[in-house]
Amino acid sequence: MDAKNTFDTPVTYRLIRAEYAVGLAVAVGFFFAHITEVRWVPAVALFLYIDLIGYIPGAIAYHRSQDKRISKVYYVLYNTMHSLATQTIVALAWIWLFGAEWALLVLPIHLFGDRALFGNLLKPFALDFEPVANPEFERFTSELAAPASDRPRLVEQFEARSAT
Repeated sequence: MDAKNTFDTPVTYRLIRAEYAVGLAVAVGFFFAHITEVRWVPAVALFLYIDLIGYIPGAIAYHRSQDKRISKVYYVLYNTMHSLATQTIVALAWIWLFGAEWALLVLPIHLFGDRALFGNLLKPFALDFEPVANPEFERFTSELAAPASDRPRLVEQFEARSAT
């Protein structure tokens, strides 16, 4: 992936997940190192509210939908609640209102866990809300993985299909 090719190959996707796994390990390590100092009600509330707002409403709508097409509002809710930027603001607001505490580590634990363990990154509007393999992307990645000598021919075939 780069600025001109905004997709991940299976290898780059696994590397991104591995980086989040490092962050998850660090956050979990600090959390357990201070487990006796964690206030559990805020920890559980902070961990759960991300999915209560950002995932569960969209998942319910998706599974109830006959054609699996749901409002983009659910995608925006998911992406907002599962954003490191949003949760940083939440943590800073919490610190300003209530003070710093170890329970706040559940925010990166939740986000890093989603990304590292489950592979859930932000959701694009063009894909299903729940993970479903996109046949065009599968074909593209298999062609991209072809030997370098075959790529010019495969690129021409892909461009021809895309033009129709």
